[in-house]
Amino acid sequence: MNNTVEKSLLWAKNILKENNCEAYALDAELLIMEVLKISRVKLFMEQKRILSTEEYEKFKEFVDKRASGVPTQYILGTCEFMSLDFNVNPYTLIPRNDTEILVETAIDEFKKNNVKSFIDIGTGSGCIGISLAYYTEAEGTCVDISEGALETAKINAKNNNVYNKLKFVLSNIFENINEKYDAIVSNPPYIRTDVIEGLMREVKEHEPYNALDGGEDGLYFYREIVDKSHKYLNEKGFIFFEIGYDQGEDVKNILESKGFCDVKVIKD
Repeated sequence: MNNTVEKSLLWAKNILKENNCEAYALDAELLIMEVLKISRVKLFMEQKRILSTEEYEKFKEFVDKRASGVPTQYILGTCEFMSLDFNVNPYTLIPRNDTEILVETAIDEFKKNNVKSFIDIGTGSGCIGISLAYYTEAEGTCVDISEGALETAKINAKNNNVYNKLKFVLSNIFENINEKYDAIVSNPPYIRTDVIEGLMREVKEHEPYNALDGGEDGLYFYREIVDKSHKYLNEKGFIFFEIGYDQGEDVKNILESKGFCDVKVIKD
């Protein structure tokens, strides 16, 4: 049988739909575009193109992985964030569009307040720290407890031409940090431990557990960062956090209890 692009896509979409992949049509298209190394425009122009045996087997392998719950971004190995390309893998969380709001807010404040230095705690793929270095004049330190995540972040910094503006430190929060900064930025683990089991299988089975688990009430890392922040923030410094949808009041209270003022909660 001739495995055309059209037939192969139809097969893949059916398989992914049966296996409860939410964006099954888009996933199938992205996977075949990667196998054939073609753009979306070319994909629609080449519906009658016949896949070689090697191409079809590779596509089938990708579809089988996705059907088993492996996120598309891990299969492709890349993800777009803030119009920049990032390598992603099971050492790192997949950057989410929601996090762009955190970064955009920080960029505005950095520019308004002439922020020159920052620390990105729990950097993962580096998407936050690298974006801040790319779009502002600030230089930063990217911290993570995972060596695999830090190595990925270094590659991403080089690929996005900001490696010379960033330092990378293996550290549990501030453990190996001896500097002060104008801003602390973090998208820490904030999911309550008892909620993780109910997450989508793509997240709970494939993304790094230590980047998800925020402790019994989901607030562990906010407390830890805020408690120690005065040692690492310059006078009139800023803290930028991503938080869960129902954590605004709690995180605000944590900050205000340690003397922070003008605390704003921005909804995405």
